[in-house]
Amino acid sequence: MLHIRLSELKDIPAITEIYNDAILNTTATFDTEIKTIEDRTEWFRNHGEKYPLISAEINGDVIGWASLTKWSDRCAYEKTAEVSVYIQKDFRGKGIGKKLLEQLIVQGEKAGLHYMLARISEGNESSIHIHELFGFEHIGVMKEVGFKFGKFLNVHLMQKVFSSI
Repeated sequence: MLHIRLSELKDIPAITEIYNDAILNTTATFDTEIKTIEDRTEWFRNHGEKYPLISAEINGDVIGWASLTKWSDRCAYEKTAEVSVYIQKDFRGKGIGKKLLEQLIVQGEKAGLHYMLARISEGNESSIHIHELFGFEHIGVMKEVGFKFGKFLNVHLMQKVFSSI
């Protein structure tokens, strides 16, 4: 049975493994160098109540994670966060990303965020579709902004704006 919860320090090895697979084998991230447990631990500590990190687990094994990350260090952006969702390769296409995004939106609204941004690389139609299902709107395409696996890639920008304060 799928269980979604706030991530814990003990989840870092699984989160790191899932992310490193995405780095090496997908264009879901434009990171190109694998991350260490130490790096992901520091990253983990930059999340919390305002910018949550959640994990999806089945039978005690973390098989996906999602986060809201501070968009900018500038104070005026404090109510803005970027969305990330990653699923272990054997569990993709099973609705887990959809459930993680749904919970992430709940967590973001609860944390008092006003704006959520998603940057989705070209070719990731399932991610675009899931974001559309939850009310994210297309706001543009950054043409050939990333270079990975020998080619330039476009990035679709999508936003979700919560009601005014």
